[in-house]
Amino acid sequence: MKASFVAGFGPIVRDVDASRAFWGAGLGITLAEAAPSYWTNDDLEGVKAFGLWPLGQAAESCFGTDSWPADIPAPQAWIEFDVESPAAVAEAIAELEAAGHRVLRGVREEPWGQTTTRLLSPEGLLVGVTYTPWMHRTDGNGTPAA
Repeated sequence: MKASFVAGFGPIVRDVDASRAFWGAGLGITLAEAAPSYWTNDDLEGVKAFGLWPLGQAAESCFGTDSWPADIPAPQAWIEFDVESPAAVAEAIAELEAAGHRVLRGVREEPWGQTTTRLLSPEGLLVGVTYTPWMHRTDGNGTPAA
């Protein structure tokens, strides 16, 4: 088998209202009820990177140590949403924090040039709001550069 692309991704939710508030209102993903209590968006652009991220590295990114804190449930998956600029990362995390969502680490420019912030979804997913410069490069005509 050779996977061609990520066809779908989403958390398994325990509290539909809390999850809709986080993913819909918090992250601005338009959701439609496709079936009773099943909310979806089939128009959000696809995955640019898929990676197996060791928990110790995720802990380092969030807390500056390679150990995940015992009082915070360890995430089973990660997802990042890229925004249009580093300033938009700061704006997004301020809005999410003001709405009461659990921010693990504020805005930081990583050594490789990506601007990141991290928080937990109600389901325990490690969510990044990021600006990744090389994913926004174009050929001058608006077409993404290779």
